[in-house]
Amino acid sequence: MLKALSGGSFSRDFTASIVVFLVAMPLCMGIAVASGVPPEKGLITGIIGGIIVGLFAGSPLQVSGPAAGLAVIVFEIVREQGLSALGPILILAGAIQVIAGVARVGGWFRAISPAVVHGMLAGIGVLIVVGQFHVLFDDKPLSSGLSNLIAMPGQLLGLTNQDAATAFAVGLVTILGMLGWEKFRPASMKLVPGALVGVVLATLVAFALNLPVARVVVPESILSAITPPEAGLMAQLLNPTVITTAIAIAFIASAETLLSAAAVDRMHDGVRTNYNKELSAQGVGNLLCGFAGALPMTGVIVRSSANVQAGAKTRLSTILHGIWILAFVALLPWLLREIPMAALAGILVITGVRLVSVAHVKHLFHLYGPLPAIVWAATLICVVATDLLTGVLVGIGLSLLELLPQARKLGLKVEEESRGEAHEIALRGTATFLNLPKLSAKLESLPAAGLVILNVERLGHIDHTCAEMVREWVERRRKAGNPVELFGATGKMRQFAA
Repeated sequence: MLKALSGGSFSRDFTASIVVFLVAMPLCMGIAVASGVPPEKGLITGIIGGIIVGLFAGSPLQVSGPAAGLAVIVFEIVREQGLSALGPILILAGAIQVIAGVARVGGWFRAISPAVVHGMLAGIGVLIVVGQFHVLFDDKPLSSGLSNLIAMPGQLLGLTNQDAATAFAVGLVTILGMLGWEKFRPASMKLVPGALVGVVLATLVAFALNLPVARVVVPESILSAITPPEAGLMAQLLNPTVITTAIAIAFIASAETLLSAAAVDRMHDGVRTNYNKELSAQGVGNLLCGFAGALPMTGVIVRSSANVQAGAKTRLSTILHGIWILAFVALLPWLLREIPMAALAGILVITGVRLVSVAHVKHLFHLYGPLPAIVWAATLICVVATDLLTGVLVGIGLSLLELLPQARKLGLKVEEESRGEAHEIALRGTATFLNLPKLSAKLESLPAAGLVILNVERLGHIDHTCAEMVREWVERRRKAGNPVELFGATGKMRQFAA
């Protein structure tokens, strides 16, 4: 940290922190609303994710905060168990993450099939869109994704209601302002986020015309929004429902965080992620969020990519963005109370649509055939039709089908040989997600510079999870100017050599 303050990177980190702050503010509040809790709960999570997790994170340029990926499960918790149950669940989930990080199991989360993860995110995206569609009309989401979907035509038919039509118009102003800015903004202002422009535009319209729309409600003091767990915490922590839900949140939050960290690593050439350290830092953050009565957190790709693109060099930018959120809500709460709820819903509708990445499933189908695409679709459908955990478990179960033809020969040998400045890695056997942590650790331990020869002549089979990891590793090395040669590549591995 002292190095960041004294080095030449301070000005870039300072500028990047402002950009991330502007991106994070509307998202923190919007995700809280989508989760069925007051907006200030999301702001508290953003503050903890910036200042505390930023200090200890294993991925220095990743930004943590409330995530759209957990909004659906939090909404269910609050609806079925009440807001008071969220604190104990997060305390237990955070403890699980800390223990997992200390036990060095962070790498195993990368072994989850990318088809499952992206199918889960796509399902969450659909649920956010159909839920927040109703908030666009100043209405409340219904109890399930299917119910929200079925009720959507009725909302449009109800536009004869003047107040609903006004709220919908404000939401459209947000969406059009956000998309229009992202498409036509001048190059000199490319770091100004579209979400901020959309919210500011809608807020100005609602204020200038004194429109009768629902607005954000935040307390005078952020301290009054902190709600420690109630008496009987130990009894709640031993509740089977709390334990099951905490495990689900810990699993999903960890998977999303570490996959986001891997994506952030592909965006820059700086320090690589320490997955176990990042997992423990997230656990500390969720522990604190539990004691503060806030939302769960993960590493989030939208804010993280904004951080990298804005030129951040160290963790200082993440920490500063948390300080800016704290200063804003402490000094200017009256300004937040002018924001229309429909404006936040508009941002989340766009966020949800973008989570449904059809391009990713096309990529999986093109490279690895129909099974990953089926896993993606099944995960998406089950998340929407049942619940998040069921969808993920169904996806993981289907991804195991890829192991069946190789059930009798699942071993993988990874052998390294130095040839001057070049290193040869020979793979023998079957590479599946079961071997991914070992293979990933070996590839990441290679010297940053110099030729690497990846000998796959005696590699009998590689599943799509392992293949995606190897493909990304090859791309990252080549992008950094370090050659990688594949020897004996056939089939899908041949495409990596292209």
